[in-house]
Amino acid sequence: MMKQFLPPTLHEWVAPLNTTLMIVLILCVAALLRMLVRRLLSRLGRHYTLPQPIELAIRRLSNFIIWTATLLTVLNQVGVAPSVLWTAFTGFAAVGAVAFFAAWSVLSNIFCTFLIFTTRPFRLGDQIELLENGEKPGLKGLVVDINLIYTTLHEIGGPAEGTLMQIPNSLFFQRGLRRWRTGETAPTTIAGDG
Repeated sequence: MMKQFLPPTLHEWVAPLNTTLMIVLILCVAALLRMLVRRLLSRLGRHYTLPQPIELAIRRLSNFIIWTATLLTVLNQVGVAPSVLWTAFTGFAAVGAVAFFAAWSVLSNIFCTFLIFTTRPFRLGDQIELLENGEKPGLKGLVVDINLIYTTLHEIGGPAEGTLMQIPNSLFFQRGLRRWRTGETAPTTIAGDG
């Protein structure tokens, strides 16, 4: 359609110009989408009071997804066949799946950290006890730090009282938990001890 308004010497430039304009439009849409997702994640982070490392990880993942989709769309616009893109994607996905299973315990702890910050079974400053089973006492301490992999407790009672103990975050979803909020005091003796 544009060719009828241009002189014949410029007809060969219509296709590259059209492709360039489409790529610019794709990049603008991706930048706008990225900005909207960042605002949404920021709003969610404030609402759920997510720690900065978790919010940063989610933001990076969303950026990766947006820019990967943008790259695939631009490559398709340039003329790379979708079958080539699909073959490359499935190859990378297979390698990613192997890496995912190799790093399962680390990813499990990161996911459990996200759950700790959203469900709030305990907070910084709370005194907690991670139970072995319903009757037997377990690990007990004051929560002094929660990071992506571990929760650090200042141990109370037990053979190493006063030391710092790091517990993998996934363990809090595999065992029972007793909690005393900041300012409350935990009982010093266990029921049944005389």
